[in-house]
Amino acid sequence: MIFTPTPLPGVFRIEPERQGDERGFFARTFCRREFQTHGIAFEPVQCSTSFNARRGTLRGLHYQAEPHAETKIVRCTRGRIFDTVVDLRADSPSFRKAFTEILTPDNGVLLFVPEGCAHGFLTLADESEVEYMISESYRPELARGVRWDDPVFAIAWPETPIVISDRDRNWPDLK
Repeated sequence: MIFTPTPLPGVFRIEPERQGDERGFFARTFCRREFQTHGIAFEPVQCSTSFNARRGTLRGLHYQAEPHAETKIVRCTRGRIFDTVVDLRADSPSFRKAFTEILTPDNGVLLFVPEGCAHGFLTLADESEVEYMISESYRPELARGVRWDDPVFAIAWPETPIVISDRDRNWPDLK
């Protein structure tokens, strides 16, 4: 696995190293030892899938509050997404900054999203599917979010969302 730090401290772009032959390929998408080698303590307790029927579907920007803040590994298993991580850690040098990456099954890239960061994505293809490995069980009472189009984040979304939930449309701007 190839770990590449991003401009947001603690957020990593991870490329599985594919071992291929006539059958196709095999690649690890998680290895506790390799994560620990890169200073990342991550123990997934939940895996989830998000299926999105239409191109232009926006989900986010979400996070889970303390005392059960989440760390996530995100990857696209079908379709194509514009994935976004926003640093909400007030003590971080990248506070309020965003990092974006195109995730597809072909490029195989995963993003490691530490607690204190919000996450979201916009589908760039119909029938896009996203898989998450998560460090905490979901707690609806701790679900939080910030507006996907808050100008303070300056996210250059590649398209205008077509499908967006009322909840995601009405998250507050970061104050």
